[in-house]
Amino acid sequence: MEYVYAALILNESGEEINEDNLTDVLDAAGVDVEESRVKALVAALEDVDIDEAVSEAAAAPAAAAGAAGGAAAEEADEEAEEEEETSDVPDTTDEDEDEDDEADGEGLGELFG
Repeated sequence: MEYVYAALILNESGEEINEDNLTDVLDAAGVDVEESRVKALVAALEDVDIDEAVSEAAAAPAAAAGAAGGAAAEEADEEAEEEEETSDVPDTTDEDEDEDDEADGEGLGELFG
């Protein structure tokens, strides 16, 4: 991963991403540089617009979050409708939770004396 970070640093600083510059950044960071990995990364990034790739990568989670937010809103609406339909049924969840809380407290008391 440090090789990719080094390439991003070079890109951000406006330096050319080549084997020498990449090796210099990695050396400065104290990384044991593998020449084959440097060559492979430089070759892989040769035709890549890093700024565009970073922008696309940043936009993908935002788009996914927007889609998930829309689905969550629909689900919340459906749950609200279901609650309205079953509102005449008595709610016993508070009683059950109180009993569970009491049981949990007794267990801890026994554990710690």
